[in-house]
Amino acid sequence: MKQFRRRFGITAPRLVVRSHVPWQWYALPLVLMVLLLWVAASLIFQRSEAGVVGRELEEMRERLQVQQSELDFLRSTAGTGLNAVSMERAAQQRLLLKVQALERENTSLREDLLLYERLVSAPGEDGGPAIDKLTVQQEVPSRFRYRLALTFLPTRQTPEFRGRLQLLVAYQHAGREASLLLPPSNSLQSDYQLEIKRLVRREGVFELPAGAVLKSLEARVLQGDTVRARLSTQL
Repeated sequence: MKQFRRRFGITAPRLVVRSHVPWQWYALPLVLMVLLLWVAASLIFQRSEAGVVGRELEEMRERLQVQQSELDFLRSTAGTGLNAVSMERAAQQRLLLKVQALERENTSLREDLLLYERLVSAPGEDGGPAIDKLTVQQEVPSRFRYRLALTFLPTRQTPEFRGRLQLLVAYQHAGREASLLLPPSNSLQSDYQLEIKRLVRREGVFELPAGAVLKSLEARVLQGDTVRARLSTQL
């Protein structure tokens, strides 16, 4: 009886009945919280990236305005100096060279500004590399200089692009079609390695056999053995 009273009497242990709740109901709030934190982090990252690009654009615009004012002043000074008899020829030549160099830098800066503005206006595009401009200029009969601009729109997963540049030169020599691959397949020249965060300009020279006629030039951006971007120009 004493054991019966201890088990079922007033002094018996209290019995608590709880309903069973599946573990999925506990996991659902945790998943929702993780998703909300991820969305908030993504929005903060996008706003910070937009702020950085905006500051860079503003700095480029201010630099362009300063150079434009200096260029206008030098042009007016050069025009006055050309008519002045007292101006020395050497100083005049240096002034004209400075004007030409500033004009080239001004043109390059305008092109960079347009590329940056295009990157900012296309935030939803895939963050892959692109070749925006490719030009070739003949310096001497068998020597050519190439220039190109490469752009990349960074994302949170890929803040920069690493790869390499490859050039395919097509030319005609002694009545036959031929091609030249730069750099050679067995070469790892550092000049052709790429590390693009937003905008990179590259230029270099290549030479063809004497008497060769350049037909076309194709620039490729490779990541490993995969071609990520290409652009060609016909001569």
